[in-house]
Amino acid sequence: MTRCVALFRGINVGRTKRIAMADLRGVLESLGYTRVRTLLNSGNAVFDVTNAASGAPASAPLRHAQVIRAAVHVALKVDAHVVVKSAKDIAAIVAGNSFATDEPSRLLVAMAQDAKALDALRERADAKWSADEAIVGPHAAYVWCPDGVLESRAAKALLTGLADTGTTRNWATVLKIHELLQAPG
Repeated sequence: MTRCVALFRGINVGRTKRIAMADLRGVLESLGYTRVRTLLNSGNAVFDVTNAASGAPASAPLRHAQVIRAAVHVALKVDAHVVVKSAKDIAAIVAGNSFATDEPSRLLVAMAQDAKALDALRERADAKWSADEAIVGPHAAYVWCPDGVLESRAAKALLTGLADTGTTRNWATVLKIHELLQAPG
């Protein structure tokens, strides 16, 4: 059994792509995932994968992302990109952060299903962004936004670079997800 998180891009932001978290939990449970829990109202769902869940092996996060996206689209009429990461992946993302901050809402973490998508962000991250700083690691890209995420030119550039291949969360949310993934059954 593998503990994972599904991270939806753009769920419950503005008036489009609205999903009730209870409905999302129901869809995931209907696919055979267990111990499903959602975090916040922005498309974060933590769950256990057995080899029988969704017809894909526990070690196939891309396949789980595809199955979840399709099921949510059919059941809830919302099509949104999904990134699935294991507890081990999220632990590596947490360990890979080199920014020390007491303002976790100003640190943005970009994650993609495929590391190649992160490689495409390296040139953008190396640009000069005045007060913003960006670092692309092997598991995620990290953007320090001292003036706030919405005002960050670096965050906008990295989000554009991700296109439909990834999603972002602020550091506080990443830490909450990490905690949920580590919670005993």
